[in-house]
Amino acid sequence: MVEIKKTVPKMGTKSEAGMKKLANRLKELEDQLVVCIRCGMCQSVCPLFEQTRREADVARGKLALLDGLGKNLFTDPDGVDERLNKCLLCGSCAANCPSGVNVVEIFIKARAILAEFKGLSPMKKLIFRKMLANPSTFDNLTEWAGKFQGIFTKDEKNAQGTSCARLVAPLISPLINDRHILPMAAKPLHKTTPMINTAPGRSGLKAAIFTGCIIDKIFPAIGHDLIDIFKYHGVGTYIPQGEGCCGIPALASGDMATFEKLVEYHIKLFDQEQFDYLITACATCTSTIKKLWPSIYEGKSSGIREKIGRLSEKTLDINQFLVNKVSFSNDTQGIKSENFNQNNVRKTRVTYHDPCHLKKSLGVISEPRDVIRASGKELVEMEGSDKCCGMGGSFNLYHYGISSKIGNLKQKNIADTGCDTVATGCPACMVQISDMLAKEHLDIKVRHPIQLYADFLREQKLI
Repeated sequence: MVEIKKTVPKMGTKSEAGMKKLANRLKELEDQLVVCIRCGMCQSVCPLFEQTRREADVARGKLALLDGLGKNLFTDPDGVDERLNKCLLCGSCAANCPSGVNVVEIFIKARAILAEFKGLSPMKKLIFRKMLANPSTFDNLTEWAGKFQGIFTKDEKNAQGTSCARLVAPLISPLINDRHILPMAAKPLHKTTPMINTAPGRSGLKAAIFTGCIIDKIFPAIGHDLIDIFKYHGVGTYIPQGEGCCGIPALASGDMATFEKLVEYHIKLFDQEQFDYLITACATCTSTIKKLWPSIYEGKSSGIREKIGRLSEKTLDINQFLVNKVSFSNDTQGIKSENFNQNNVRKTRVTYHDPCHLKKSLGVISEPRDVIRASGKELVEMEGSDKCCGMGGSFNLYHYGISSKIGNLKQKNIADTGCDTVATGCPACMVQISDMLAKEHLDIKVRHPIQLYADFLREQKLI
């Protein structure tokens, strides 16, 4: 039996208007919860349940808990918060639900209700509202952190003498569970490409690029490759100054204020220029902008909701854009060609990890594989390519033990293919997979499909 702590809320800490707003949100949540028929199909696909075998950790158990959320807010708010936040938000349950329950959206809204009731911790207020909600402040702080990262880290080579996850934190590893971390780039993307605004070329298309935090600060090479690919294919490019976070870290913690501030900020930023598509190379950013911005945003700013809807419709993953929207020239024989590097004795063997937010949320499956093949690589499918890698954003911070167990399963499936490289369309997955491979000292590179394609174009002297 789970012991329920009887806590007495501090009455009067919330205004009548605030409590009425909370009640309305609870009612909306109840309307979504009735769709669940408690069939248990979510158990078979939940990566967390696979590790813990606890009903409370699977979607059905959490939805049952939320059925009485109004009561549980007063009896055990901390317990509800703990159980609800022990979730990867990978969407495996929603993608396989026969009743079509939008589990991820329900959990996010429930977290917002809990955050509204309990309030954010001082640390989260500092991180989200003082840092993340202000892109220039966030940029400055991460740049300073990058300058001093060497104090807490050292180079670590894998068994073959090359770097995979290049840094490990020896001084504080007991505190961070001996994570292997990738360093922040010496120069983030926004420093080397502060603004780009070019006209359409032979493609006749113009695309804005939403960079995303991890590409900007850890993988700027992906951003540079994306720009070079657009230039080669004659795609006009717009990258405005001052891009920030898509808002998913704050949203996942229930901080609606920061999430809505960031949404409004970027709507105004991208509203300054006309373009055909908004492109990202981050699965999570794509899913957030396309799915969560229009469904979760509740702000009252004039015209913002309509602009969110229009921008959402324009938003595409980079692999989708290249395969479905850009006419590839004869120089590359078309994106779906498998005839590149025919004279090579052995092609580079690449396996592909399906990011949860790309396959399960957006249905993007074949396009990244087409890009890999177009790069002259031999694609070798791994077992369970669409199984979650265990990252889950903040889940990795709070539940690193379980995150590592899930990630280790992914690492084994990757290694079993005998590949040289594992590709994935999510920078966060790249961080997690690099950590798991580094722990095993495996000489397997972790790359984005776009990096592989850009490398091929360079090899052919096309860019």
